[in-house]
Amino acid sequence: MITIKDLKKSFNGLEVLKGVNLTIPDGKITFIMGQSGTGKSVLLKHIVGLLKPDSGEIWFENKDITKLSEKELQKIRRKIGFLFQEGALFDSMTVKENIIFPLKEHFKMSKAEMEKIAEELLSAVDLLFAKNKYPSELSGGMKKRAALARTLALRPQVVLFDEPTTGLDPILQVSILELIKNLKEKYNLTCIIVSHDINLAFKFSDYIAFLHGGVIIEVGTPEEIKASNNEFVKKFIESALL
Repeated sequence: MITIKDLKKSFNGLEVLKGVNLTIPDGKITFIMGQSGTGKSVLLKHIVGLLKPDSGEIWFENKDITKLSEKELQKIRRKIGFLFQEGALFDSMTVKENIIFPLKEHFKMSKAEMEKIAEELLSAVDLLFAKNKYPSELSGGMKKRAALARTLALRPQVVLFDEPTTGLDPILQVSILELIKNLKEKYNLTCIIVSHDINLAFKFSDYIAFLHGGVIIEVGTPEEIKASNNEFVKKFIESALL
């Protein structure tokens, strides 16, 4: 689905990505892990075209998206949903209006059609009862679910999640990941999740990739990662399991 080749990016002379190579399998959940400040979110923003690399390639549907114009990128972004850490809901709109907003922007649909899609998505994330509430009236977990429903409104093939469980208690963290997994099956999604939580990764991922020192140092299934001989990966797992 997505192939990243020798991706490099610096900010004010500081190298963040030093030659990232990674293949994201189609229809799977891939976790990208590593310490804070190592460029995981920067990598996600490159995948959706929000940042341009200094060099390297990102291939999606047989196109190197790093070479596309802004107009061409807009077409790609409709296929790649990005769920920001804070959800980024519009405070002045109800939950249902938030989901209808991208439909208005990208499709010519009747109001009835848009409302039907919005309610189907809210039902999928178990939020139909809150359709007329405003974001300020929602809990943290409900905001995450509402933002996920809005991300799915454009029927993306790929969804990028930047720390989707930040600020949630352990029970809600598991429920959000279970929801992501269920929606992945229902809508045949490819999911890329940036996270620090190795326990959640072991439970919900198909593949885990470790970003360290500006490069991907290890990729594998949860079982392969548990058996890794890489010193950083071993230390990361041991620290999380203390």
